[in-house]
Order: sequence, then C-alpha cells, then structure tokens
Amino acid sequence: MEIDLAQAFTGAKVDLRVPTRVACEACSGTGSEDKSQPAETCGMCQGAGKVRRQQGFFLIEQTCPTCNGAGKTIRKPCKICRGACTVQRERSLSVAIPAGVEDGTRIRLQGEGEAGAQGTQPGDLYVHVAVKPHPFFQREQANILMRVPLRMTQAALGADVEVPVVDGTKAKVKIPPGTQTGDQFRLRGKGFSVLRSAARGDMFIQVAVETPQHLSAKQRALLEEFEAEAQGNKKGSPENEGFFAKVKEFFEGGRA
Repeated sequence: MEIDLAQAFTGAKVDLRVPTRVACEACSGTGSEDKSQPAETCGMCQGAGKVRRQQGFFLIEQTCPTCNGAGKTIRKPCKICRGACTVQRERSLSVAIPAGVEDGTRIRLQGEGEAGAQGTQPGDLYVHVAVKPHPFFQREQANILMRVPLRMTQAALGADVEVPVVDGTKAKVKIPPGTQTGDQFRLRGKGFSVLRSAARGDMFIQVAVETPQHLSAKQRALLEEFEAEAQGNKKGSPENEGFFAKVKEFFEGGRA
C-alpha cells in the first residue's frame, strides 16, 4: 500500500481491495455437495497424506495421489469449488495506518488472509506500507529535513523566511546575517510522532546559498563595486582570506 507523507504523519484509514480465497458459500467451506457428509479419511493413505513404496533397497515416501496430501477425500465434491472448499473473491478492507508510520512498515491484519481448506481458520494478511517521496520534506526516523535555497543577499544581510511544516501549517525562520551554505536551523517538535509514544521529532532547515545568475547591467555594476570594497575588508570573508593566504605560503615554500 502506497500512502503520502501527510497520511503517514497524521495516520489514516485507507480502503484496500484484496484478491483472496474465501470459504465457498455453496458448501459452507466443506468442499462437499452434501454439507451433511464431510470429508472422509482417505482410504489410500489412511489419513497420513503420504504413501510409501519400496524401490529396490530404498523406501520412498510420496504425497498421496488420491487426496493430494490432505488425508481426506470428498465423495461428492461441491460443483462450485470442486472440493477445494474455497473460491477466489475480491474483498474490500479498511486498513488503519497509525500516525508516525515509517516506509517499509508491515501491518498485520489478523484473520484477514486466505481461508484454509475444509473449514480451517483463515490466515493473516500483511500490508507493507510504502511512503511516497515528498517535494519538500525528507524524513530521518522521527525528524524531518528540508533544504531551503537563499539568495546571496538574504544570507549576507539576514532575513525572515516562511517555510511549510508537515502538519500543513507554516513556520517563520529567522536567518541571521552571515549565514553560510550548510547551516542548519532547528524547529523543535515539528517532526513526526514517535510510534507508541507521545514524543515528537524535530524539523531541521538546511540552508543553501544560491549564486545569482543572468545578472542585469545594474546588478553586475553593484557586485563589481561590492567586490572592490570586499578586497580591502579582511574580515568580510575570513575563510576565503585564510585559504588563499595558505595557498600563497605553499607556493612561496613556507609549507606548514
């Protein structure tokens, strides 16, 4: 079953159509045309479901060809199921998806599997949950990660940005001046619910500073003026200055 991230966050009830085998209505799952005459013990294997035969020095055990290993035979098989006791049907089920479910989770629906032969109890149905990828959010256990691109000026001057939250609301994130690519900001309690717990994960905003493209003539002139001013400010880009200072020392032979 494939669900979206919002359903995984809030939990949901999802309808599912399942092809399965159910007890034959015509014979009430007995496999016999006459419901009052249930299956009889197989005369070939005496109910063992297997027969043995001698082949030279070896004793070989095989599935009984008369009852096909069931150990019982039906004198007058049902015309609908032909003695199989079950028929193919499609069923509609409602599956409860718990809040906080993770991709790959397996949900067990007891007694909703295929009907057993000759009136035995049906098995269980296992639903494997797959969560669709989301365009904004990436999940890591109970935490949520989101990458937010910023203009160069927003990162340099600081800004207030509004971001979506997985619960459908919005949150305001204050970006301080001088923010760098890779910096993270944490929104506590804005992640997923932890299964079987009242705890909530957090949401992490990871910043990516975007270099401007397709500059206008005015923008280019302003940036050239900015660059000329920046060359005289050693504290404006400390990592840049430190890197190229070490490069200069390297080529001058003063290797650290």
